[in-house]
Amino acid sequence: MDVEKSKDVTIQVRNVSKSFRIYFDKGHMLKEKLLFANRNKYETRKVLDDISFDIYKGEAVGLIGINGCGKSTALKLLTKIIYPDTGIINVKGRVSSLLELGAGFHPDLSGKENIYINASIFGLKKYEIDDKLDEIIEFSELGECINNPVRTYSSGMYMRLAFSVAINVQADILLVDEILAVGDAGFQSKCLQKIAEIKKQGTTIVLVSHSMNQIEKVCDRCIWINNSRIAAVGETNDVTQKYIEYIEETERKKLAARHINTSETFNDIDMKEESKIRLLSVKLLDINDNEKKIWGIGERIAIKLDFASSIDTTANLRFEIMRADGILAYADIYDNCGRGYLLKKENHFCFTIKVLNFLAGKFFVSIYAENGIGGLIGSLTPFAEFDIIDDSSRYGVAKIDCECIMN
Repeated sequence: MDVEKSKDVTIQVRNVSKSFRIYFDKGHMLKEKLLFANRNKYETRKVLDDISFDIYKGEAVGLIGINGCGKSTALKLLTKIIYPDTGIINVKGRVSSLLELGAGFHPDLSGKENIYINASIFGLKKYEIDDKLDEIIEFSELGECINNPVRTYSSGMYMRLAFSVAINVQADILLVDEILAVGDAGFQSKCLQKIAEIKKQGTTIVLVSHSMNQIEKVCDRCIWINNSRIAAVGETNDVTQKYIEYIEETERKKLAARHINTSETFNDIDMKEESKIRLLSVKLLDINDNEKKIWGIGERIAIKLDFASSIDTTANLRFEIMRADGILAYADIYDNCGRGYLLKKENHFCFTIKVLNFLAGKFFVSIYAENGIGGLIGSLTPFAEFDIIDDSSRYGVAKIDCECIMN
């Protein structure tokens, strides 16, 4: 869709700034305010600083940036949950926001009753909710549990119900803040498919996410916010590439600083008794020996690890990769052909993943040093992390070779 030609601006943001007071030790009672006036000291933190952008009708735009850069604040300003200190925001049409899922749910009421309450907050009339009720319940996959009190729901069930209500509101603008990780992998895929359907219907979408995979799947354009200001605006692939390069450079600097600091301050007298190994440095290198944090499927990762041991002992190394949602993606024990590894004051290991066959997600790497009978000597949990992006429709943990042939 050529949004530039239509010039039908749905969201207009002009020179908007927003600051918050951060109190060091705020008194809440009148007595405290009078007797301990010096406790009410605060600093003013500017979260957004003179930002401007336009979003056109039917366009999907991603907001990206590191934690604390102002993405979620920008969405809350668009929903008028909060208001800017300076600047103007114009929004045309009904807004459905997926920010604080389940806000307004009553724990003692059933899931069905909470659908009516939550949908009415979005501005739906009772007859509109009646028409949508079966669709909302089916999408949430709660079945008979829909008649149980919400307080009996697991956190996943709670979030799925809230998402189902918000996503089925017929809105002109949909604002989504980092909530596409609700439920299991199948439900996540269904959420993305539903958002794609809404986009085809001409709904304007603003998506905040740390998943570049989600941003690239959904969004036509992208806005990168950095240090409270707009760092880049443009085609999704161009902006996300700039952002990834920035993140990789930042991580390289952090790793270099960590290596210097740990090397200078390391002293085995300071070793904690419960963990007899300590990280000195770690590098995640690609096939060209370049450090990276963002990876694609099929790449080669060499994890170069240096750690110190406070004791000279023989140990086996248990190597684990955990996905961010707690799923163990891979684990193996390396015992040096049954002889174990002799740990010294400084130890150098390299774990090479020859072909990265995990699907999109964030992963954490851990090491456990164990004696011959499985007793723990020490651990580094986690000592490294990496993100995998994938522009396909696949989901799950691992990539497998599969084809579909119609006879």
